[in-house]
Amino acid sequence: MATHRDAILDQFTRQAVPFSTSPGIKDEAALELAIEACGAGADDTVLDVACGPGILACAFARVAKHVTGIDITPAMLDRARQLQQERGLQNVSWKLGDVVPLPFGNGAFSIVTSRFAFHHLLDPAGALREMARVCRPGGRVMLIDAAPPPDRADAFNAMEKLRDPSHARALPLAELTGLFAKADLPAPRTSFYRLDAEVEGLLQRSFPNPGDDVKIRDMFRASLDDDRLGVGARRDGDTIRFAYPVAVLVADR
Repeated sequence: MATHRDAILDQFTRQAVPFSTSPGIKDEAALELAIEACGAGADDTVLDVACGPGILACAFARVAKHVTGIDITPAMLDRARQLQQERGLQNVSWKLGDVVPLPFGNGAFSIVTSRFAFHHLLDPAGALREMARVCRPGGRVMLIDAAPPPDRADAFNAMEKLRDPSHARALPLAELTGLFAKADLPAPRTSFYRLDAEVEGLLQRSFPNPGDDVKIRDMFRASLDDDRLGVGARRDGDTIRFAYPVAVLVADR
């Protein structure tokens, strides 16, 4: 556990700036989809779990009463505070902390969300149970993450583990949905989108171990023929483009 936590801190300290400036992470249409999926409004208090650079939290702050972001990486929270200041938001607060257990009381928030974090967690079921615990009855719990096709998940996760050594495992949709039952939540409403990217841009924002960038490029080239990674890899001139399959799951508490 300590080694994995150290890997997360190492990766996301280095990724703080490139991750927070990634076009796919900042995409306004994806942010609007998330806000609309859980019906956020002016009376809501929101917790963003593993909030990273605060992009989703600050998007929620445009419509919600108050938003709290929690993350274990100080460099990410520094980026979040900077974004908050740039946008002049007064209804956001940040907390340094882990996801299990969450340092909040039962039913403290009306919406609890997490985006692009669960594939880093060794105990995703435990994390979702904690998210459900701090969500009040009548609130909503939302999970957004990559959801590779089941028959491509092993290859997808092997590539992602090379790209980001703090990666644990991205779960196919059925496994993501199954987490909700384990957290005593009803079956979630589900929607999807694809996060477009290109390989060289992705590698510029990543910090793989020396030599693994070559292996990653080889994996994408092989996937051009049979989509073994499940990301629709395709050539666009001299570049290889692809898209992460993303699932948005929302359950009522």
